[in-house]
Amino acid sequence: MRLGAVTLSMTVFISLAGQPVSQAAQTLAQVQAQVIRLEEEATSAAEGAQEAKVKLAALTRSLEGIQAKAAIQGKTVDEISKTLGIIAVNQYKSGTLSESLELLFSTDPTLYLSAAGSLDAITRQKGVQLRKFQSAEQQLNATSLTVSDRLAQVKAVQKRLAERSAVAVKKLAQAESLLAKLKKEDRERLARLARAREDADQASSLAAAKKLSGVSGRAGSALKFALKQIGDRYVFGADGMIYWDCSGLTMRAYQTAGVSLPHSSAAQARMGKSIPFSQKKPGDLMFFGRPVSHVGIYLGGGKMVHAPRSGSRVKIAPPNMGRKPLVAIRRF
Repeated sequence: MRLGAVTLSMTVFISLAGQPVSQAAQTLAQVQAQVIRLEEEATSAAEGAQEAKVKLAALTRSLEGIQAKAAIQGKTVDEISKTLGIIAVNQYKSGTLSESLELLFSTDPTLYLSAAGSLDAITRQKGVQLRKFQSAEQQLNATSLTVSDRLAQVKAVQKRLAERSAVAVKKLAQAESLLAKLKKEDRERLARLARAREDADQASSLAAAKKLSGVSGRAGSALKFALKQIGDRYVFGADGMIYWDCSGLTMRAYQTAGVSLPHSSAAQARMGKSIPFSQKKPGDLMFFGRPVSHVGIYLGGGKMVHAPRSGSRVKIAPPNMGRKPLVAIRRF
């Protein structure tokens, strides 16, 4: 990737210095395409980090609940253990264990029967407490194993979160490095072209949004919210109200419709009702990539509203994510 970036930068420098304008423009277009690709890769990595965040939050809540359960079970084991200790002490003090044999050979049947009844009661009490202790100890051991398992899962997800976040930052750094190798006037030219493209997309998106009608219910509420965010900028991990990432936008949009979704396109793709591609309706969520790394809200007429990637804005666009195929449609 770095070698390719350096090669492209050298080509741009040579082209601008001594080649025709058309060739220079073509080379700049290639650089621009590489920058967009890196931004898209950064965006995919960031969505992977969002999925890890959602999993980490769920695992942490589960771990805390299991740890609290283990603490209660530990107290129960301690309490039963103390009860067994008290029984043993009382038996030692009263001598019931040693006296039991003497009672068998007692010449006084009345004394034997009354004392034997007391001994039997003590034995039954101890037996009950022992069974309770064994059951409580087994439950505590099982819970402790679950705690260990959850801790291992938390560590694994924390590692994935750090890795995906690092990839996102690295891809953006590569894009910035690629641009930094261009001449100042070429960087400014690419920036102007990017702004012009985004401005044009925003104008056409706003015009298309005004034509939306006839969508009611949860789908209509979610769509109306999303369309109001047209022009807002994409930022990793953002969920409003000025900056958005793709799953942050869909999460908030459906939140206004009373539907609770996690802040992750991959997690959202596992929720709702699966819909055949040919039966999609406005308001359905469209998921892209293997694994899923992008989501948009279907608008109808072969369009969707979404927060595309780093360096872009919320807009209406065809559901075509290039190397990310459409893989699922879900209805809520």
